[in-house]
Amino acid sequence: MARVLISMPDEFLTKIDEVSDKENRTRSELIREALRTYIHKQKVKENALAVKNASILETLLD
Repeated sequence: MARVLISMPDEFLTKIDEVSDKENRTRSELIREALRTYIHKQKVKENALAVKNASILETLLD
């Protein structure tokens, strides 16, 4: 597994630690899940846009 070094404000890291402690997870697990969720949401947005564009194109071609 690759390692990634990121910078963030101390306050943000404190919040991450609070959540990870509460959920008995590591920082890495929490951040990986957050990124998976973000990537999934982006794909959903892209799919929704593709469907909307296809609908517009169908209307224009009718």
